[in-house]
Amino acid sequence: MAKYRMHLLVCDGTTCHASQSESVKNALQDCLELNNLENEVKVVSTGCFGYCEKGPIVKVLPDNTLYVKVKPGDAEEIVKEHILNGQIVKRLLPTESVAQVYASEGKTPFFDKKQIRIALRNCGFIDPENIEEYIAHDGYQALCKCLTEYTPQQVIDIIKRSGLRGRGGGGFPTGLKWEITAKVKSDQKYVICNADEGDPGAFMDRSIMEGDPHSVIEAMAINGYCTGANKGLVYIRAEYPLAVKRLKVAIDQARAYGLLGKNIFNSGFDFDIELRYGAGAFVCGEETALIHSMEGKRGEPTFKPPFPSEHGYLGKPSNVNNVETYANVPVIINKGADWFASIGTEKSKGSKVFALAGKINNVGLIEVPMGTTLRDVIFKIGGGIKGGKEFKAVQTGGPSGGCLTSHHLDTPIDYDNLIAAGSMMGSGGMIVMDEDDCMVSIAKFYLGFTVDESCGKCSPCRIGNKRLYEILDKITKGEGTMEDLTKLRNLSEVIKDTSLCGLGQTSPNPVLSTLDNFWEEYVEHVVDKKCRAGSCKGLMKYIIDAEACTGCTACARACPVNAISGERKGPHFINQEICIKCGTCMEKCKFNAVLLQ
Repeated sequence: MAKYRMHLLVCDGTTCHASQSESVKNALQDCLELNNLENEVKVVSTGCFGYCEKGPIVKVLPDNTLYVKVKPGDAEEIVKEHILNGQIVKRLLPTESVAQVYASEGKTPFFDKKQIRIALRNCGFIDPENIEEYIAHDGYQALCKCLTEYTPQQVIDIIKRSGLRGRGGGGFPTGLKWEITAKVKSDQKYVICNADEGDPGAFMDRSIMEGDPHSVIEAMAINGYCTGANKGLVYIRAEYPLAVKRLKVAIDQARAYGLLGKNIFNSGFDFDIELRYGAGAFVCGEETALIHSMEGKRGEPTFKPPFPSEHGYLGKPSNVNNVETYANVPVIINKGADWFASIGTEKSKGSKVFALAGKINNVGLIEVPMGTTLRDVIFKIGGGIKGGKEFKAVQTGGPSGGCLTSHHLDTPIDYDNLIAAGSMMGSGGMIVMDEDDCMVSIAKFYLGFTVDESCGKCSPCRIGNKRLYEILDKITKGEGTMEDLTKLRNLSEVIKDTSLCGLGQTSPNPVLSTLDNFWEEYVEHVVDKKCRAGSCKGLMKYIIDAEACTGCTACARACPVNAISGERKGPHFINQEICIKCGTCMEKCKFNAVLLQ
């Protein structure tokens, strides 16, 4: 095997891939060949580094220098200055003052010491399409240990002692779920991976599958050994083409190396995996709806019990965990239950991956120990609010979660604390909002999403959420009443109590949390007919200050609906009945004469 003195790791996750990372990789390779360095320096495509705001990213090993926002045209300078002359290209660093970024210690706010990589341990460090790189990083060691040293019950006990809980949102103890499935007698059982990540702004599972697909395959095989299943199914949305491609490659490689298929490690254990594709229905993230979709039926949930562990795919016992949950399993086996349990809080062990998005400087994928505060995540790792604006709220748990305020910033992040605060962990979406966001409109946005994604099977979700949306729409148009606010709360409680599945049971959370935390904004919309953020068009009004107006006619000429009239060099006026509130007049006025009320 060839030995290289340096490696250039190029992020090729979806975000960087969309920003021409493949072209960056090709340009680096061309420059190396032009300088006869192709046998000394290797270019490697990796999964997501997590620093999505700064992509495409190139990391130089062994000195760990991190270059951000790299373009194909930067390749020549990187090769000539860094590779040949040993000089860091400072203009491509995360900040001018930072020369190097160490994955273990961190010297930028994003790679703060508060991050810990367990589920994401290999993302950004190995070529996800090269099984040998995974094996070199302890890959399939856990599976070998389970098959040759432990009984199925001993493995289950390790997972139980670790305290690992499901990372898909429910937080059910993983080891207990495996044990329940193992105890059910059946001629056929299934291991199912829920890769149907559907929360707006969430990309945790996608990034793991793109950057470290073998960790999921290994964990599913371990699950199969523990539960007595010989068949694995990955339910992945077809909207994730790169993740699908890399999973296919990884499965083929695992079969070729004898890590999937018959008699794995000469243990007598057989296990194989197939992919099943989803069409992007959010409700199919619920395990019974997911199973129905895989069976070719409508993706609708059913009452539980019976649970999938007893009566799942094709009526057979089926263990369902999501991608991130599986990604933790090999590490727990290799490092031990006590090691994992030493991280996090009393009831929430280990770490959690979050997709940090919204009005924040460092958008990206992070992994922090359970118990890390929202303040540390948003202002230390996330780098604070964009444009120096004021933090207003953070939405955790996707459309099923709640909006938390500055009063909650010191809340330790774990399953119980977030629920107590009126939100939830969910699968790990975390969207940050600033002073320009209207919380009534935010609640309306999430309700619009759940209305579209409801399967329609139960009336509380199908009809109730639609009524909630209509009330919110009425309020944002300036037509709401105080009675509507009472209806919002009462209807939300009814929907939570009577809906069939988790989608309906949690869909009112954005409404209830904004009512609790931003009551004054609702009152302003209803009583004062005012939106303090200026985002509800029904409550906006553009007017022209007659004293400041010079009559230059710039606003009138730019207005797309001819709503502005007035003589040249005289004051102008806006016809409110015609105005579509597009804001063009304010943009064109050079004299600050157009005001927003």
